[in-house]
Amino acid sequence: MKRLLLATLPCILFAGSPGGKDPAPAPALAHTVVLTKLDAPWDMAFLPDGTMFFTEKCLGLSVRLPNGTVVKLLGMKDSKGYASTANDLFCEGQAGMQGVAVDPDFARNRFLYVYATSSLTAPGTNRVLRLKVNADVTAVSGRVDIVADIPYKDKANDLPFGGPGAHNGGRLRFSPGDGYLYVTTGDTHNSVVPQSPTLLGGKVLRIDRDGKAAPNNGAPAGFDRRIYTYGHRNPQGLTFRPGTHQPFTAENGPWHSDEVTALRAGGNAGWDPRPNMAGRGDCPAGYCGYSPNQMGPMDPKERSAYMPMTDLKTYPDAMRPAWNNDGLSQGMFSATFVSGPQWKGWDGRMIVGFAGIGMHGTPVGNRLDVLDLAADGLSATRTTVKLPMPAARFRSLVQGPDGNLYVAVDEGTIYRMTPQ
Repeated sequence: MKRLLLATLPCILFAGSPGGKDPAPAPALAHTVVLTKLDAPWDMAFLPDGTMFFTEKCLGLSVRLPNGTVVKLLGMKDSKGYASTANDLFCEGQAGMQGVAVDPDFARNRFLYVYATSSLTAPGTNRVLRLKVNADVTAVSGRVDIVADIPYKDKANDLPFGGPGAHNGGRLRFSPGDGYLYVTTGDTHNSVVPQSPTLLGGKVLRIDRDGKAAPNNGAPAGFDRRIYTYGHRNPQGLTFRPGTHQPFTAENGPWHSDEVTALRAGGNAGWDPRPNMAGRGDCPAGYCGYSPNQMGPMDPKERSAYMPMTDLKTYPDAMRPAWNNDGLSQGMFSATFVSGPQWKGWDGRMIVGFAGIGMHGTPVGNRLDVLDLAADGLSATRTTVKLPMPAARFRSLVQGPDGNLYVAVDEGTIYRMTPQ
């Protein structure tokens, strides 16, 4: 089954210079619809010729060829019209077919990687699948599950907040610096997971193309050697700073404080939702961080009472966030740096996307922000982009080989945003 590129008219927007500090002007932006009528597109990855692999969370993996034709490559259980299907792969809540990444040596090995939820191990696990793409990019084969033990939240572990599949992580990115694959995983609403040395939830993994630990991951003694950073809640944005290749995550906060954080080898992100510790009492279902157990007062002036996402009191050496979304939680899910002179004042800056609803009356996310990050990665200034398209739940941001920004939204569209 094939779908064709939809032609649309571009729309122009203008935005001010981030932070008002950079003399270079912000770019004007045009947007074009690349694909529409998709089912919750979750991520994208490109070949140099513009071939775009993309995932739909509850359907599977597809590819858009440079001529605009779409070919369905690998379907999940009950998906129709795909070249092949994997009946162990399923979708539930936030879980399903998520991140996708192209091997840096694709021209030689034809390897492609996806993050997906599988029933092969009861009651379910998240896995990183390595696939081989055929010569004309119409099929994949040779599946190898290079990571098969990332936790998944099933019905038996359901809590009063968040359903099965919640806090599932799922972003895959190769570092342009060291060439290793980085994988973000969520804490699955299990309070012991983020700080666990052996459970792979609430982590960023750094692995080779066979799923083995990359060298110098730096995790403490006794930790699984694949772990690069730990103590995360639900990082779903992952990107690398141009030039330095410093990895950054964008992460969902507990009713407050979505965070962008510069990662360091072996670092603790400071999230620990276990009850009866750090001065807190018991919490419903043994997991702290939600209203009414640990939300804190509503008055923004009293946010110091909130249970922090990065608990520097308990973990003083934790990685400090560069930015915390003004102490609000609005579902920060995706992030990428844009680079090139066409981006003018935004060249080398991070763009983050939001896909969630704020807590109890805070504004809905559904926006793009541009962050000017300090050289040390410990602070940032922000400007909000006036959207050229309707507000939507931004799920993935990727700079394509043409230098443009590709944006996937839950509502079923992939856009191309072009600086003018």
